[in-house]
Amino acid sequence: MCGRTACTLAPDEVSRACSYRNRGGQRRQPRWRDGDADKYRPSYNKSPQSMSPVLVSHRHFDKAAPVDECVLASMRWGLIPAWFKESDPSKMQYSTSNCRSENILEKKSYKDPLLKGQRCVIMADGFYEWRRVDKEKQPFFIYFPQKNGPSQERKEDQQQDVTSSTRNTVMSERGEISHDLAEESEAEWSGWRLLTMAGVFDCWTPPGGGEALYSYSVITVNASPNLQSIHDRMPAILDGEDEVRRWLDFGEVRSLDAIKLLQSKDVLTFHPVSSFVNNSRNNSPECLQPVDLDRKKAIKATASSKMMMSWLSSGSPAKRKEPEAKETKGEKDSEAKSRCKPTGGLQLWLQGANKKPRTK
Repeated sequence: MCGRTACTLAPDEVSRACSYRNRGGQRRQPRWRDGDADKYRPSYNKSPQSMSPVLVSHRHFDKAAPVDECVLASMRWGLIPAWFKESDPSKMQYSTSNCRSENILEKKSYKDPLLKGQRCVIMADGFYEWRRVDKEKQPFFIYFPQKNGPSQERKEDQQQDVTSSTRNTVMSERGEISHDLAEESEAEWSGWRLLTMAGVFDCWTPPGGGEALYSYSVITVNASPNLQSIHDRMPAILDGEDEVRRWLDFGEVRSLDAIKLLQSKDVLTFHPVSSFVNNSRNNSPECLQPVDLDRKKAIKATASSKMMMSWLSSGSPAKRKEPEAKETKGEKDSEAKSRCKPTGGLQLWLQGANKKPRTK
């Protein structure tokens, strides 16, 4: 299952991290749907009913837009079906945070949006999962390995974009030169590789009228071999730009073919974190901090941790919105006593993450 995630990037960083190639092979940077960038708040500890960044086909919001054009939207975690009759979404009597891939065509709540092509990709730094140890549960943070930085695929095609933009530079009606593709190349993302989870979404409007609510469910599959010791389920991961494009392009890839992408993939890595994350009100870098379970060895910064340190300390945190502090002083002090302190590069990363960001 998937019951808690983290997404700590600012809206502009999410957009850069979600660059994609359309059917024609051109790289594009998705824009936020009007007003949705302000609805999203970065968080180290997102729980159901919070708003998360979701990548979708622009056609869902604009019938004249190309199906292979993507936009970012802020959607509520926990799908509210279009046919829901209550006036308050919180009155849903069952959880829709997750949707099992094997049952997706059996339950109306998920089948209807799936067959309408309402497929989405939930973006996150990673997700948390708990492993039962005796009477307690040990939390882990699970994410894409970060050893090579940005995907090699993007590095290789960056020069291709620059060449293409130079070759296709044209004069506008006003005589001004257009460098759109060159600008996209200059904005190439070199930070944390975001996790891309498959989901379905729906649009619900209150029976008495009002603003439409877009919400989603994370699709889950059987856990991959390296995660089975933690939990028997995991989110359906879309690994690579091609899988993301095929999942979102409902005009070219039919629903029954898209379902084939929902496979258990052994592509994630993880590290244990402290019980600080158990309280959903706690929202700070400490949620992601690796801990040493046997408390006998010093914590060593992994390649992925070094990647975190590199981009978080590069100055980009100054652009982020400050997460809303949810923990009380008493809770924070009591949890701090049981946490291991990081060393080396990871300590520097956490210091960089703790810099006070500027707000808009």
